[in-house]
Order: sequence, then C-alpha cells, then structure tokens
Amino acid sequence: MRPARTLAAALAEGPVVLDGGLSNQLESQRCDLSDELWSARLLADDPRQIQAAHAAYVRAGAQVLTTAGYQATFEGFARRGLSHGAAARLLTRSVELARGVGRLAGAETGAEAEAAVEAGVGWGRGEGGGPPAPQFWVAASIGPYGAFLADGSEYRGRYGLSVRELERFHRPRIETLVAAGPDVLALETVPDADEAEALLRVVDGCGVPVWLSYSIEGGRTRAGQDLAAAFAMVAGLDQVIAVGVNCCTPADADRAVPLAASVTGKPVVVYPNSGERWDAEGRRWAGGSTFDAGRVGEWVASGARLVGGCCRVGPAEIAQLAAQVRGAAA
Repeated sequence: MRPARTLAAALAEGPVVLDGGLSNQLESQRCDLSDELWSARLLADDPRQIQAAHAAYVRAGAQVLTTAGYQATFEGFARRGLSHGAAARLLTRSVELARGVGRLAGAETGAEAEAAVEAGVGWGRGEGGGPPAPQFWVAASIGPYGAFLADGSEYRGRYGLSVRELERFHRPRIETLVAAGPDVLALETVPDADEAEALLRVVDGCGVPVWLSYSIEGGRTRAGQDLAAAFAMVAGLDQVIAVGVNCCTPADADRAVPLAASVTGKPVVVYPNSGERWDAEGRRWAGGSTFDAGRVGEWVASGARLVGGCCRVGPAEIAQLAAQVRGAAA
C-alpha cells in the first residue's frame, strides 16, 4: 500500500526525516559485510536482518526508509553466480522489505496493527484511536558505478567511462526498481556530474520521482567539479523533487544546503556521514565523529526538507535529529 500523500507533497509542508546508515546498523546486528556486495548480500542470505535494520530506524523516528540496493547491481550479483532473473528478484525484494516494515509501522487497526506491535516496528493503534498513524515512504537506493567496483571509487569519480556507458550500466537496475514500485528513487552518493547526467537521462519519464544527492568534498563534487554547476543540472526538472548531498562531512553539508537551495529553488536533501573518513585500502573508518543533530535547525532554515544521516549515523543519532525536526515544526 502506498502512502496517502506523495513525498513531494509532504516536503511542501515541512521537513521529513530520513533514516541513517544501513550498513552500520547491520554491523551492530552482527552481520558480516566484508563481501563485495556489502549490505546487498543480505537480500539473498538473510533478509530478516534488513527488516530489523529498517525497523530500528522506524523506531528512531525515520519516515523514509532507504532500501538495501546501494551496492546491488546485476553485474555484482553475477559475480556471485546469480542469474539475471534471480538478481532482478533480489532488487525487487529490497523495495518489498522496506515497504513491508513501513506498512506495519503505519498500521492503525486490525491484524496489521497487532503484527506491528509483535514485530516491534510500529505504533499499532487498536480501537482506542490515538494520534494519526505516521506515513512512511520507500526510497529505492541507486548507488554510483563506483559502489559496484567496491574499491572506494564513489569517493573519487572519474571512472574513465563515458556518459553513454554509464547510462548502459545503470538502466537495467533502474528499470527493475521502477517496476518494484518505490515512492522515490534515491540517486545517491554521486561523485561526478557526468554520472549525474547519465542517471538523469535514464530516469527521465520513468514515472517515479527522484532525488539527486552528490558526494562532495569542500565546495566541489568528489570528481572536482563546481558544485553549483552540478546542482544546476536539475533546476528545471520537475521529476527531481529534491537535490543535495550525502556521505560527506557535516561541515561540508552545512555549506552545501544553502547553495543547493539558491541554485535550484528545490527542496534540499541532506544526510551526511558521521564525519569520519573511509579508508578504502584498509576498509575501515578513521577519525572521530562530528555529527551533531543540533545542525538540523540551520539546515531546515537554509532549505533542507529531507534530513537524515549516512554512514556511521545510527538510530540513536536519527532519534536526536527527529526530535530536533519535531521541535522546529512545533
């Protein structure tokens, strides 16, 4: 069941809370993510862990659940010996898992409400009423080409591929995810304006709204392009309901939010990582966390309407952020 309101309509009314990093929550559930498929491996091996991670963010106050599709590609699944059809079913499953958790969490009465209470994912209402059931939206995660390479290339861009070649890579996955019926496509952690162009070409006219979120360093894309020019690519595209940044430092997010709003006039999406740095060679995070939920007030004042966290930002931080959003809306 789809939400009664579109996500775009909700953004017109005020800020909406995204979830946090899926991988760090899965690791806290003691899942092994050392495989090149990362969290996408669990779509085949242990989907209940993905459901549990989504539920943790629902309990924290997230209203948008991002699927376990960031590193899920036909090419990546083929390396594991899966057929095209089997891979398509796993991509579809990523949407279904998030939709199922959101449906239970938003249940008001009856069997679904009871199931939500038993599963610990919602606020089952029962006959006594209570506050209106919250709405949840499912964002199908579409990571960059660099995520498939599993070598940290999403923090560099400049893969040596043409825009047309990147289109060919992304199209089959996007077409499969569109057919699965998400509420929005999350074109996320995009390090390169050329890849953004390829993604926007593929989604054009697909019938599902999108948000576009760059991975940045300072005032430029990870590939070194001018960030204002990168944002401007979507200024006239009605299908793009939000534009912004993710998987960057919180300080870089502070600077990017007002820029995205001023360049595009669109709602801004912002979900930085913890501020730690990913060491691709050592496959570990380094440095300390600088994520502070108190930043959300400034983000919202600058035009942010989709706010959350990325890598190393977990349910505890999203709960703090959600409380800040509720306070700002009061």
